[in-house]
Parts: sequence; C-alpha cells; structure tokens
Amino acid sequence: MVEIKKFEADWCGPCRMLKPTFTKLEEKLGSSVKFTYINVDEDQTESKKYGVRNIPLVIVEKDGQEVERFVGVQSEQTYENTLNSLI
Repeated sequence: MVEIKKFEADWCGPCRMLKPTFTKLEEKLGSSVKFTYINVDEDQTESKKYGVRNIPLVIVEKDGQEVERFVGVQSEQTYENTLNSLI
C-alpha cells in the first residue's frame, strides 16, 4: 500500500497552494494511494514522530516504510511521477 502524508497548517500559504494539486492527485490516484492530511498545529504527536521542522512536508510511504520526503512546494508532476513509480 502506498500512502502520502501531507503535513500542513491553515496559516501556511505554500500549504494552501498545494491543495488543488493534491485534489487532482486524489482524483487520479485515490483508489491506489491513501492520502492523509496532518495539521501540525492539531496533531503534534504525528509531527514529532516524523521530525517535521518545515511545512509543507510530504512523506511518501510504501508498505509502512518512508521512501520519499519532499519539503516545500513541488510540481504536481513530481508527486505524480513518484507515486506512479510505487504503485
């Protein structure tokens, strides 16, 4: 199972910029990829577990193991290529 975890906050401009990108990715890949959104202000336990220091942070896991980590805004194609290579 491939999972993508997006660490974000309501006040984060770059995080908001990625919302349309992730909406599109969910429409394309939602049946093959689990999408999880974690608000760093509301879920500090998960943020600490993954060592979140900057947001947006996107972590891609396969079978429970981290395989990729993106800090900051990346292109939709970057995320899609990574996910497609793991599906």
